[in-house]
Amino acid sequence: AAEGRRLVQCHGCFDIVHPGHIRHLRQARSLGDCLLVSITTDSGVGKGAGRPLIPEELRAENLASLDCVDFVFVSPHPTAVQLLSDTRPDIYVKGKEYETNNDPRFKAEREVVEAAGGRVVFSSGDVVFSSSALIAAMERSVDPFQQRLGQLSQDPRLTGPSLYATIAAMRGRRVVVIGEPIIDTYILCDRPDVAGESPMMTLRPLEARHYDGGAAVIARHAAALGAHPVLVTALPESEDGRAFARRLESEGVEVRSIQSPRPVPEKQRFLVGSQKLMKLDLLDRFVLDQTQQDRFLALAMQTAASEGGCDAAIVADFGLGLFSPQLLARTCTQIRPHARVMSGDVSGKRSSLRAMRNLDLLCPSESELRDAMQLHEESLPLVTWRLLEETRAKAALVTMGADGLIAFDRLPQTNASASEDGSYAPRLSSEHIPAMCPIAMDPLGCGDTLLAAATLALAAEAPLITAAFLGACAASVQVQRLGNTAITAADLRQMIARVHSAHLTWSPEAIEARRAPAMARAS
Repeated sequence: AAEGRRLVQCHGCFDIVHPGHIRHLRQARSLGDCLLVSITTDSGVGKGAGRPLIPEELRAENLASLDCVDFVFVSPHPTAVQLLSDTRPDIYVKGKEYETNNDPRFKAEREVVEAAGGRVVFSSGDVVFSSSALIAAMERSVDPFQQRLGQLSQDPRLTGPSLYATIAAMRGRRVVVIGEPIIDTYILCDRPDVAGESPMMTLRPLEARHYDGGAAVIARHAAALGAHPVLVTALPESEDGRAFARRLESEGVEVRSIQSPRPVPEKQRFLVGSQKLMKLDLLDRFVLDQTQQDRFLALAMQTAASEGGCDAAIVADFGLGLFSPQLLARTCTQIRPHARVMSGDVSGKRSSLRAMRNLDLLCPSESELRDAMQLHEESLPLVTWRLLEETRAKAALVTMGADGLIAFDRLPQTNASASEDGSYAPRLSSEHIPAMCPIAMDPLGCGDTLLAAATLALAAEAPLITAAFLGACAASVQVQRLGNTAITAADLRQMIARVHSAHLTWSPEAIEARRAPAMARAS
């Protein structure tokens, strides 16, 4: 004003800067020489839960990037009255809807402006949008799975600091993993062609990649997450068996095994690019006589009981003959007193999910669960309840591929009756965790990754929802990789950060740390 220039001021929330806002601000700038836009602080926005959608520092940054805006100010006051008395603008521009508005707050603003010799001008209103209506429409159009992830991100047990603390608490946990070894081989091939002698596909191998899988990869995940795993398994007394053990030991896995006359089972997958075209199972099933079964069980018990017991024990049945249903049930029963947390999972048609008794956690897929219980039409809560009752397990994480997983936990009451539709939902609590990467590059090993991370979280004394969320995060990292690679604590932390940042989860501490200066000059 001292230089004879006309100051124009606008005030509002500006949560989503839409075309109506742009025209409003451009018209305001055309009325004077300098445009000041003041915005209401986050705490002063009274538009309901979840508003503003965009934090104040980002709202200020958005406005400052517009060429028609000269200054942006974040006002600490509930209305613009105090600021208008300080700035004394020549022109105060409000939206067309305020021309017939009797809001006492606007009335007070108008009186302050006019008392200082300024005037109030209403914008044309030729293009009208509502930020609140736009946000409501966006919320209605958001994928329900994404909405669910946003809800989970607000759970105090699933905040970044809480999840990072659980990951840190995994370090040093002694974990015993019991199960079969498998070599997963990926044979990368040139593009397929059609054979000359008959209409069949031909492949030309270019490269072979080998991954130590089965129970071995569960132990590898545990080591990469900072635990001290011991793998109890069966390996051949051959150079291949010794090389298998050496590779695991180089990754931080202690190996204890009984002698097997069979070679390590191998599963070959033929790929062109990332597309799997064929699978070849080179499986010579384990066949243990009673003496070998007793020796294997004694080794597992000795390992679990040594050093005063273990923080966690994981039993994995891949259906390759190492476990008969009887040996699996004996293993679970006799290891149980020596493990503070015990979990189990199965894979393959010949595995024995129902023989896993008295565990804290079971992690089957929905198809594995339904096949094991022979219940294909009933509700998932009912099928899960039947499994938990038969096995006396405490909880289950049931995976559903691209639909994520459901964490089922027993409710305190044990005398609830079945509901009218036959489900046993009143006896179980359930939490749905959506898939964080619904498009899979390679689903191999996702269940093993989930099992390792969730078990370690329980061993770190985290609640089931935290264990399920961390397991889902670990699986989402695995599914984006080709082959059975170990997931590290750093991988897990990065995925958690991506999930939270994708849903604009702003903690008060983070907002305060990033708070922009009250006045930001447009560049």
